[in-house]
Amino acid sequence: MVITKRGLVLGATALVLTTVGVTGAGIHLSQGQALFRESPKEVVDEVWQIIDRQYVDGTFNQVDWRGVRREYLSRSYTNKEDAYKAIRDMLKKLDDPYTRFMDPKEFKDLQIDTSGQLTGVGIQLAQDEKTKDLVVIAPIEDTPASKAGVLAKDTIVKIDGKSTKGMDVNQAVQLIRGQEGTPVTLTMRRGGKELNFRLNRARIEIHPVRYSYQKSKDLGGVGYIRLNQFSANASDEMQKAINTLEKQGVTGYILDLRSNPGGLLYSSIDIARMWLDKGTIVSTVERHGEKEREAANNTALTNKPLVVLVDGGSASASEILSGALQDNKRAVLVGTKTFGKGLVQSVRPLGDGSGMAVTIAKYFTPFGTDINKAGIKPDIVVELTEKQREALSSDRTKVGTPEDPQYAKALEALKQQVAQRGRRAGSTSQ
Repeated sequence: MVITKRGLVLGATALVLTTVGVTGAGIHLSQGQALFRESPKEVVDEVWQIIDRQYVDGTFNQVDWRGVRREYLSRSYTNKEDAYKAIRDMLKKLDDPYTRFMDPKEFKDLQIDTSGQLTGVGIQLAQDEKTKDLVVIAPIEDTPASKAGVLAKDTIVKIDGKSTKGMDVNQAVQLIRGQEGTPVTLTMRRGGKELNFRLNRARIEIHPVRYSYQKSKDLGGVGYIRLNQFSANASDEMQKAINTLEKQGVTGYILDLRSNPGGLLYSSIDIARMWLDKGTIVSTVERHGEKEREAANNTALTNKPLVVLVDGGSASASEILSGALQDNKRAVLVGTKTFGKGLVQSVRPLGDGSGMAVTIAKYFTPFGTDINKAGIKPDIVVELTEKQREALSSDRTKVGTPEDPQYAKALEALKQQVAQRGRRAGSTSQ
């Protein structure tokens, strides 16, 4: 397994971005797909074969997987819908919300290019593995959801008045998506309260990177870079941001990964190499224990001090990048513990136009930490109160300014890094 293949996506995003109808651009579609013959049974067996060959857990969640094949191929299927229902039932035996089947419409939605536009309300959605609740990982900036005040960790309990109890992500997707300009009401549970958000669906153009030169009394110029997701064009935009800020002579950087749900695996590796000259970035282990390692390659664009902001909405690819920078002592992490998604999916087409995402590997930070379900703990913990979170959500212009408590702490940490580097330089020159 070569983990830099363009087809690999990371757990959280592989699942959640179907809510807004988008996944990673550049997904590699397998050339060896079986033909969907007259019998709907063919696609059932095709899914079984993919799981049998590639699924990360060789015990198949302690299930007799060959027995499952006998059971499902002994049935009669009169149409595709019967076969699709059987496939979803079969995959439930793995107890893995990230390995999932998509009918042709859902799969087509999944293939929308992240470098273009998406239609939806602008949330990343995941299913809690224990409670099965539908939880918002993060709202996308400047979308109907973020403007209305939807927050990371909100739980969707109703969609247009319909309870989400027992509903999976694909079912929620079909209810949330719709024609541009039409309304949808999401009822959220936040703490002990239920809140209603009436949102108008919209076409949303996503630019994953935003950056600015910010003046600081103590530091001079600070480069602030906010990365919203690891899409197909994220690395190009990150390179442009760093190069521009370097020319402006910034003293150091604050990289904001808060509420970044992840995305394409290769994008996180490319971006890590812009900050790291040497050291391991990530390693993955697949079912048979084969380990692949990605490392920096002396192509860093800057070696200036760096602070990274993270929170509970920083998932998958965000955790690869922040984990690599933390373990290699390249950056100080400020904020709260990250989401905890350490799984890699491969997206596969099926012979009849449907598709599936299958978990093929776990990833680990350079120190060998498995962050799945555990997350990454920042070096400096700064919890926001509910009031502070709502204030930042209602006025996004405060994000990445001294009025943002986590950013303010990041500035303090950056000042300490700059001072330490200055002292080391002074000692060397004497």
